[in-house]
Amino acid sequence: MPLTDLIDKVFAPAANSIENGNIPGAVLGLVTANGARAVRWAGYAQIEPVRENVSRATWFDLASLTKVIFTTTRVLQLVEEGRVALDDPLVNVIPDLRQYDMNAAERRLTFRQCLAHQTHLPAVEPLYTYGQDPNTLRAFVLQRVWQPGPPVYSDINYILLGIAIERITGQALIEQPLPERFSFRPDPKHCAATEKDTWRGRVIRGEVHDENAFALGGASGHAGLFGTIDGVLDFARSLLDGSGLSPDSIKAIRTRESEKRTVGWEAFYPGWHGGDACSPDTIGHTGFTGTGLWIDFERGLAWSLLTNRVHPSRHKDSGILALRRATGEQVIALFDQIG
Repeated sequence: MPLTDLIDKVFAPAANSIENGNIPGAVLGLVTANGARAVRWAGYAQIEPVRENVSRATWFDLASLTKVIFTTTRVLQLVEEGRVALDDPLVNVIPDLRQYDMNAAERRLTFRQCLAHQTHLPAVEPLYTYGQDPNTLRAFVLQRVWQPGPPVYSDINYILLGIAIERITGQALIEQPLPERFSFRPDPKHCAATEKDTWRGRVIRGEVHDENAFALGGASGHAGLFGTIDGVLDFARSLLDGSGLSPDSIKAIRTRESEKRTVGWEAFYPGWHGGDACSPDTIGHTGFTGTGLWIDFERGLAWSLLTNRVHPSRHKDSGILALRRATGEQVIALFDQIG
């Protein structure tokens, strides 16, 4: 049985969520290591100010999928090119990091620690409230005296990695080359809308939802990437078949650096967002706007669920965690039946 014969059943949790008004729209895609692919979609790319249907070609604000699809991948490519090593300190390429205190803890942070969220840095900081000049905000991030704390999932880690990529390549993130079907500057009329933002005073569409990424110029190491379902599936397949990164890099994203983290990715654990049916050799990541990607290496299968669950407001219960888990359970159960 081909994937296309089971996609409607796999899409059922998302269809129910749309029908119940929990999310405006969704696109679900499956891909295998040998290239088999199936995609299903329903609902709306936008409901305010006017309704527009979602389609297979809709571009989504991928939010924190930026961390794995762009930032982690780009750092690993730079490692493969010999331009940096995972255990190098960031100061090798950002010598002005905490430049007024040579003993600052930030000056000892390595690429690996930031990629795996094994630092003392906080989860998030409202940088956008300090102004909207990207260069000044970058300087603020570099010179801020960050208070010590236990390792947490941190946007600040990836903002620093984004700055490192800019320093190494000599190119702003928003100008970095990207694979087909990805962009930091998509055409708004092809995008799913996100929030009716009180700060910007409008429905956000085709510009990054994340306030810090917007204030940093539209692209950051933690957010800013847009893509279509087929772009995300292309990326996932490149990891499944080994064409996207070197064997050492693939090993790095599959090897745990902590109980729940690999280099860049979250690793399977009971109760996680990808459902409990996937193999222990599964990695995944989610995005605040309602996006997600999971890759089960043991099965040679990946799936991505893209939604605009924050449209028109984040301040409601969209049930996204339950939806992601239910989708993952359905994907594995039905895939195993045909396998």
